[in-house]
Amino acid sequence: MVLLLAGCAQPQPAPSNAQRTLWTGRLALQVEEQASQSFSASFELSGSAQQGQLVLLNPLGNTMARIQWHAGHAEITTGQNTRESESLDALLRDVLGTPIPVAALFSWLEGTHVTAVGWQVDLSAIDAGRLVAQRHTPTPQATLRIVLTR
Repeated sequence: MVLLLAGCAQPQPAPSNAQRTLWTGRLALQVEEQASQSFSASFELSGSAQQGQLVLLNPLGNTMARIQWHAGHAEITTGQNTRESESLDALLRDVLGTPIPVAALFSWLEGTHVTAVGWQVDLSAIDAGRLVAQRHTPTPQATLRIVLTR
């Protein structure tokens, strides 16, 4: 009987992007100011815009920063230092020097085109794990590139 049941078992399909709660890959952010700023790292992103964690890794795989958030609170830990804020949006703006549309980013990673004020996103290669988002307003202009590894 067990062999019959085992023969009828269907493997569970891998979750589609719409069902994912964990993304890994590389990200690059370039901010166009008088002194252009750029940042790139490997990352592990889990959760949602409301509650989650973002771990940034250096090329050797060591943790450079860990950002955690939930309703009304966000914090970033780098080495022995921790910095807190009332929201993930505010924390990222302070740390990166530019706002990032976090809620839209989660939708974009799921392959859903949503509008974020001042941003244009190209999801044409999201099935291949790539997205590019550009902010034109407010200044400074910024470009966010993400390449997913799984």
